[in-house]
Parts: sequence; C-alpha cells; structure tokens
Amino acid sequence: MRIGAHVDQSDAVAQAREIGADVAQVFLSDPQSWKGCDVTYPGGAEALRADAAAADLELVVHAPYVINVASTNNRIRIPSRKLLQKIMDGAAQIGARGVVVHGGHVTANDDPAKGFDNWRKAIESLETDVPVLIENTAGGEHSMARRLERIEQLWAAVRSAAGGAPVGFTLDTCHAHAGGLQLSDVVARVLEITGRIDLVHANDSIGDFDSGQDRHTSFGEGTVDPADLVAVVRDAGAPVVCETHGTAPRDIAWLRERLAG
Repeated sequence: MRIGAHVDQSDAVAQAREIGADVAQVFLSDPQSWKGCDVTYPGGAEALRADAAAADLELVVHAPYVINVASTNNRIRIPSRKLLQKIMDGAAQIGARGVVVHGGHVTANDDPAKGFDNWRKAIESLETDVPVLIENTAGGEHSMARRLERIEQLWAAVRSAAGGAPVGFTLDTCHAHAGGLQLSDVVARVLEITGRIDLVHANDSIGDFDSGQDRHTSFGEGTVDPADLVAVVRDAGAPVVCETHGTAPRDIAWLRERLAG
C-alpha cells in the first residue's frame, strides 16, 4: 500500500524521499487564490514528472480551496470551472494520478439539486484525462458531500454527465468523523454509493464526531479511535495521503507499523 503526505511542490521529490513517502500530494497554485497554475519545481512540470517517475513517487494534486463548482452564484461557479480546468491541465503535465476537489456547497436559499446539477455541468465542461477526485467535507448543512445522502445525490449527478472528466472519490477520515459519518462502516457505505475509493486522506480530528470542524491533527492526538483510522485505510485499499504536515514522517511510520501488524 502506498502511503505519503502533502509536500511543498517546489521540493516535492526530495521532501517525499526524506519522510519516507511514496505518494506526494501538492498544490499547483496558492490554495486560497484564483490564480492559475504556478509550477515552482526546478525545471518545471516536465522535470517534476520525470523526477517523480524515477523515484517511483506517485503524485496527486489538491485543487485550491476557493473552487466551488456547485455554487449557484455565477461569480463563483464560472471562475471555479475555469480555475479547475487550469489545475487539471497542470496535473496532466506533471503526470498526477488525480486532482482532489472539495464537494463544495450551495446557500441556505438554494435548492441542493441545483448544486448537484452544477457539478454535472462542470464535469461535462472539463477537457482532461485526469480524474477529478471529489472529496467528502466536514462542515456545512448545505454542502454537497458531507452526509451520505448528499454524496449519493452528487454521485448520481456526476455519473449522468455526458463525456467530460473521469470522476473518482477521496475519502477523508477527519472530514468523515467531524461530518457525522461513522468510520466503522464508512468505507462500505461509500463503496455502495460510488463503487470506488481512489484516495484516502488519513487524518485524526481535533473536532468531535459530527462537530462540523475541519481541523486535522496527528494520529492518536484527536478524537478518532486509532483502530478505526487503520481499518479505514486497510478496507479502502487505496493510496493514502497524511495531511498533518510537520508530523507527517511520524504519521506515515505510525500507519505503516499498524498496517503491518
């Protein structure tokens, strides 16, 4: 099983090697900005692709947090689609296995069905062979991918898309726990809906169960049962990214030790 972490794109291969990661998740732009891709790796996208391949390092891109293709606000939805296309193009250039995108949300005054249909339109509009890996989210009663029933409606919408980008799923353990999904059976229930889990974001949660708090922490320091974290990773059988940054080396080792047991 491949286990890795989120690293700095500009030094992704060396950082991954240093912390013992065989998966590296990167941003291709400022995650809080509407600007397009900025490949800062020495030598550019081709060098990153070649160096990662030589190191047997699998790359994943995380899309900027500002993207919300579900929005009914044209000033958010249209720039979101345009930025996502730029990120998908950059991901293809570096040879990434997928682009993680948060499920997004609508407002309290919106019909959620409009958000799901906006996702369908977004998938149809993308021109890429790189999978969009929709990620479950922790908070918001009007989110597209917090509760299982919403994930089911979202998945029905993206499955109905004609052409466009391939779609996969990222399961975040912190988001699931804080979003009110029991980790004891979340893999089975997600697979019933999507038929696939392409990536796991393995993180403990500072927030309590169903708190809606998107706050990651290192394994054993949060409110998630460690046995449940390990079971999710084992049952999903997908590549893993730990998003705990400064403690990633410890978390990678922690997870590998328990999976080997």
